[in-house]
Amino acid sequence: MAICANGCFILGILNVARTITALEIQKRDKDRISIYLDGEFAFGLPIVDAARLHKGQVLSEQEIARLRGIDDLSRALDQAVRLLARRPYSSAEILRHLGSKQVAEPVIEEVLAKLEQLGYVDDRAFAQYWIENRDQFGPRGPRALRYELHQKGVSDAIIQAALDKMDPHDSAYRAAQAQVRRLRGLSQQEFRNRLGSFLARRGFDYDIVREVTGQLITALQEEQPDYFADDQAYEE
Repeated sequence: MAICANGCFILGILNVARTITALEIQKRDKDRISIYLDGEFAFGLPIVDAARLHKGQVLSEQEIARLRGIDDLSRALDQAVRLLARRPYSSAEILRHLGSKQVAEPVIEEVLAKLEQLGYVDDRAFAQYWIENRDQFGPRGPRALRYELHQKGVSDAIIQAALDKMDPHDSAYRAAQAQVRRLRGLSQQEFRNRLGSFLARRGFDYDIVREVTGQLITALQEEQPDYFADDQAYEE
């Protein structure tokens, strides 16, 4: 509080300056520098941002706040990059992950913008990756894929564009082929029922299920005449 010449009072916030007393390379991350102010650890910075600082330098509150902001962004960006090293993630997944780490919303928005600019986050590419990965290791139908991508926070328009590129019939047929060994010895009707239920659970539409099941039965009859049990014998 200060007093004017005419007796009025002026309220203000004191701008408390602090002095850098040490800069030390962090033991767990050699690319970051720990900044000590007045003998106490204050924050860390990437080496490139700490390069302009030196011991004995006096920092104003505004300068300290700016540097803390750089630290917050740097740490949040590191967290996101470590996450992305596991597999591609949607922007919504990264948002939720950083939010769970108590990262402030403005920082999260800045991180996402930076990652998108660098090409590390792209929901269109993520949707395509997700569908191709599923198709390779466990084919699923459009309904299941749409649900999974929706859970990942991908927009309906992006999901639809990615689904338009897939061949659900081919995916269903390959998924069905993986079940052939375990369904051997059933009647055709029981085979049709069990395989149809399996494909439906995988998210394939009825028309695709019916077509693929019939196609596979025909192929098995030609290639393995003894694959199916006699319907009458099976019923008995």
